[in-house]
Amino acid sequence: MEDQEQQTQTPGRFFINVQRRDDPVSEVTELDAMASARKYGEIVVRGPLFGFAEQRRGERPRWRLLGGMDTGYPQDARDELNSYLWLKAKDETDDHLERRELLAAVARLETEPLNAVSAWGTRYRIVRADEFARIGGGRLEPPRPTDVDTDGWDEPRVRPVPRTKGFVIDHSAAVGLTEGLDRAGLLPLSYTSRRFPPDVLADSRRAVTTHPGLVLLPVAFRIMEHKEHTWSMVGAQCVTPQEARRWLVHYLTESLPMFGNISERDAEVYARAAGRFTQQRRPNELRVRGRCFQIVRVERMMRIGPDGPEPPRRSDTDIQEPIKIRPTMDEWGTITHGE
Repeated sequence: MEDQEQQTQTPGRFFINVQRRDDPVSEVTELDAMASARKYGEIVVRGPLFGFAEQRRGERPRWRLLGGMDTGYPQDARDELNSYLWLKAKDETDDHLERRELLAAVARLETEPLNAVSAWGTRYRIVRADEFARIGGGRLEPPRPTDVDTDGWDEPRVRPVPRTKGFVIDHSAAVGLTEGLDRAGLLPLSYTSRRFPPDVLADSRRAVTTHPGLVLLPVAFRIMEHKEHTWSMVGAQCVTPQEARRWLVHYLTESLPMFGNISERDAEVYARAAGRFTQQRRPNELRVRGRCFQIVRVERMMRIGPDGPEPPRRSDTDIQEPIKIRPTMDEWGTITHGE
């Protein structure tokens, strides 16, 4: 994660629609957010994430996310869109003309690194967001008391659907006071660390002007290992803090002994630590063998321009090649394997 600094330019093209909410839940959430802002007053950005969104007929300027927004490379998101459109052609239409258009988009995605395609009146786009966490006193922000959470350590049969799936990207949508202030503060941010290459820094500064709006996506949670001066991720984003806690237990008791090249004695130590962890209610830190794991609250900010959410930047790492994801299908729905 890299520290970010505030720039002097403040984009004014987009307004933020702040509305007061008087219901008890919103009031408690606002107070919780304000308390967190005082305690965790700085921001560290991990880097970009990518996903894909659609804009249907009559829905402009709004876009809708269609997945979890948790891939680290643009091509991963393109491959997800490729598979999504193929399945849509297979399962969601009996119109051979619509299927033909969907499969034409699939064919292009199999050979071209496209960030935008259209089919049957719907626009599809690869979209970009920056993941960040808040930090104070050298500690990343844990889950807030008002974040949606659960109890129980048994693995659910069905993993929760990412909150970003179906999320409507609408810069003009009403938000509460605290989110409005957060967005206003984040608008002028750009990368400044010397660890970033010059082209990355230039693209980040340019995005403040080309995409002057900003939307905050639903929060997520990660397992982070705190090392001397850095944090490293363990596993993927999770929908709830408890899901992240379950994944940490799985990592310590299953993944680490199998793939971590540790001794049987160390495996027993990790297993006992995981057992103690599960005896607590909603714990957010685990220390074992000199290592410190934390459940961390992460946020994602997506920049918005006149034509919608920001696509991948030229300087984003994008070295993978497009590939064929699904079998060949014709417009009548006949699937041919092995081609």
